[in-house]
Amino acid sequence: MTNSQEPKKQELPPTAWAVLGLLSFPGERTGYEVKKWADSSLRFFYWSPAISQIYAELRRLEDLGYAASVRSGPEEARAKRRYAITDAGRAALAGWAADTAEAGPPVLKHGLLLRIWLGHLAEPERLRAMVGEHLGRTRGELAAVREAMEHASGVPEWTFPTLALRWSERQHLAELELAEALLTDLDGLREDRRDPGRQADGDAPTPG
Repeated sequence: MTNSQEPKKQELPPTAWAVLGLLSFPGERTGYEVKKWADSSLRFFYWSPAISQIYAELRRLEDLGYAASVRSGPEEARAKRRYAITDAGRAALAGWAADTAEAGPPVLKHGLLLRIWLGHLAEPERLRAMVGEHLGRTRGELAAVREAMEHASGVPEWTFPTLALRWSERQHLAELELAEALLTDLDGLREDRRDPGRQADGDAPTPG
């Protein structure tokens, strides 16, 4: 690969770096196995790319020389292509991971809170039910995080992924606490609505 062909870091989207990161652990992986790894690690603190995204990024990374693939031999009933990171890919990934300017601020897109924001269009009991459903999902995700932590425990290569999973455990615990507080807030609104003297004006809820 010539120097003119080497991509600048900002030319690769985060999905590509995430997929390359999944290849940076020992061993070779098929696209399906990369997806399984993403579902058991990345999704707890970032997101999990669709399988179509993963295959697209694997092809991109291979074209750039950051990954290499081999097809399985005749001993397998169904031919598979396995991918591994190259030395060039590992060097590029290490450079990207060390660049704090690339990280950016965390982005929160909370679907439940968007509906709470539109709560004036919904029945109060439906809002409470939605929060209850969110609590149930979050407890399920917390259990999955802890299962992943247990699976990674004691594996030296997974030391840093384990730290990320511990952060995710704390984040899910905080989410449960926030959701419980939201239920209390919704109960308080029910009391306010019983008070005819409390009427909102037409101003926006924030200054400006």
